[in-house]
Amino acid sequence: MPKRRMKIASLDEAGIKRIHQMEESFGTLIVALEPHVPLAELSDEQVKKLQAVEQDLGVVLIAYQV
Repeated sequence: MPKRRMKIASLDEAGIKRIHQMEESFGTLIVALEPHVPLAELSDEQVKKLQAVEQDLGVVLIAYQV
């Protein structure tokens, strides 16, 4: 079984309230995730490249530390 890299975020009541307010405002459901393994520290240039590929592919990319 592959390692889980993300898990459902543990939020306090204030965080949950903020998410619920956004859901109501957007008319959507929102899932809060947090990394289960260390995220990679990217340079500004690397972040821009990652965001450009996200835009092109219509996905969310997450870089993990190896």
